[in-house]
Amino acid sequence: MLMDRYNLLQKIGIYICIAMFLTFVLLPFVEMIRTSLSPMSHLFHAPYEIWTNEFSFQAYHDMWIKVPLLGRYIVNSMYIASMVTAITMILVIPAAYAYARLEFPFKSISLGAFLAVNMFAGAVLLIPLYRVMHTLGLLNTYWSMIIPGIAFLIPTGIWLLRGYLEKIPKELEEAAYVDGASRLYTLRRVVLPLATPGLIVVGVSVFIGAYAQQYLFAVTFNQIREYQPLAAGLFEFFGYQSVEWNQMMAAALTGILPVMVVFLALQKYLVAGLTAGAVKE
Repeated sequence: MLMDRYNLLQKIGIYICIAMFLTFVLLPFVEMIRTSLSPMSHLFHAPYEIWTNEFSFQAYHDMWIKVPLLGRYIVNSMYIASMVTAITMILVIPAAYAYARLEFPFKSISLGAFLAVNMFAGAVLLIPLYRVMHTLGLLNTYWSMIIPGIAFLIPTGIWLLRGYLEKIPKELEEAAYVDGASRLYTLRRVVLPLATPGLIVVGVSVFIGAYAQQYLFAVTFNQIREYQPLAAGLFEFFGYQSVEWNQMMAAALTGILPVMVVFLALQKYLVAGLTAGAVKE
């Protein structure tokens, strides 16, 4: 009886913690949706009103008129994030495989150096990165936002993917070597198919990271409106005397919709990949 009561209290505590966590995570999105559906006259109404009878989708219509290039900004964000993800994965896969399977000098030191890169905020390196972009003639181009994104996300990708590759039994690769397969063939035909859930997890993580970090690089390395991503384009909703908060929230929600679609489409693979990498055998 005492044990049943303990288990009940334990379950209640778990559910309370989950509810608090979900509230903390979802409340900003709920407020974004409420703001995007509310007229400007109700946004700063006192006392605070959670619900109003004047909810409408007018802001979702007006935002395209207020910022004519909004669609271009969303496409730019998707293009930059996709390019960063593709190039990062191409570089991360052989690097992570080398760290998981090969032995070479300074392996641990270089792996730790990759991790140390993530300790630096992007703002710390803006000035040297600006000089590099200026020297290479890449300012005011897509590449001025793509290359820094790749540089900052490669260490994370290597660390994540290395853990998944280490869980694949070496005996499968050794059997392929006995049959005369090369290391590159074994990686392509044996290792990568088995690491598909891990590849999806790393790819989605890199994509979300690339989509989220565009603002800092865009406002520093690019001054051409046609190349701006959504994060920088949202500032066009700021006027000289007012801010169209409902239209800006509507544009922000529209901009994150592609990321949510990608996440939901790959959800079962993400769960499989996270579960596969959760236990060390």
